[in-house]
Amino acid sequence: MRQRLLWKLLIGHIVPVFACIALVVWRSVDRRASEYYRMLSARYQIAPADAHRLFLDAIHRDLILGTTATLALTLILTYLLTRWVLRPLFQITASTKQVADGNYSERVKVVSRYEVGQLADAFNHMAENLEKIEALRKNMVADIAHELRTPLTNLRGYLEGLSDSVIPPSRETFRMLEQEVLRLVNLVEDLQQLARADAARAFLQRQELSLHELLEQIMDLYRPNFQEKEIEVRWHLEPGSELVTGDRDKLLQAIRNLADNAWKYTPRQGTVTVSALREEDGVRTVFANSGALVAAKDIPYLFERFFRADRSRSRSRDAGGAGIGLAIVKELIEAHGGTVGAESDQNGTRVWFTLPASR
Repeated sequence: MRQRLLWKLLIGHIVPVFACIALVVWRSVDRRASEYYRMLSARYQIAPADAHRLFLDAIHRDLILGTTATLALTLILTYLLTRWVLRPLFQITASTKQVADGNYSERVKVVSRYEVGQLADAFNHMAENLEKIEALRKNMVADIAHELRTPLTNLRGYLEGLSDSVIPPSRETFRMLEQEVLRLVNLVEDLQQLARADAARAFLQRQELSLHELLEQIMDLYRPNFQEKEIEVRWHLEPGSELVTGDRDKLLQAIRNLADNAWKYTPRQGTVTVSALREEDGVRTVFANSGALVAAKDIPYLFERFFRADRSRSRSRDAGGAGIGLAIVKELIEAHGGTVGAESDQNGTRVWFTLPASR
């Protein structure tokens, strides 16, 4: 394939050019020589036919030899230059086959800053992203398996114990079985919410909304949860940050997930600050909580599905669930044309989303 492309470039560009040049020069020499010898014949009264023929034969012979030598030299130099230019394309072709076979660690060596080098950079960026996505996919499969295995194992053990009369059928046993079933139900509901969030772009019912009202509605719903952990809730709502355009139900779900996340990861007697700030590109809503610091290397993955910064913790209700909440927030906010982000330092963790302001 590479030789075929190389020779196509050489033959398709060089040979026609040289053929045209040789033909033009050939015809020009014939015409000029004929005019020159006619002038000699008229001025000096000589018959230049033999000299004319010998002159043309010599010129034609030199023209053929010169064209052939020049064409050969040009072919050699162009072959080497074209081979050097196409080498990254050959590498990208080979690397593409590796990526297509599932080897996402393949990279192309960048040898130029121009078009071919930019293509190599784009390929390496694509391969890097595919490698990250594949790693996240494997982690997601493992996490789903873990989510299902733990309650199912508990259910199986207790049901076998009840069936064999090893465990007495008490109220506490049935309550524990009910909690395990609820864990499975909650996981399925989270997955369904994530699927609906993926399709939210096509089903948004946009209207002008009061962002402050939506925030207060969700925080009132979670007031008993914050009071139970003695968490202080602070507000910072700037003027001009109230009106946004969006789907009421979808935004309530996104805010609910952020409030739920803040409640679960804020330590007892901590603080949660809810802010709404007006910016040039829209309105930013921030949920800031004390404690529960997130490592800098984990920040870019907080909104990925099933990602948890501390994978050693159990996935009970108080420990943060299955790690789908922030992924749902990302899908819902991006469906509205907004953005999400997070940062964490010694002052705590801040998670935010930005929505276009109402016109």
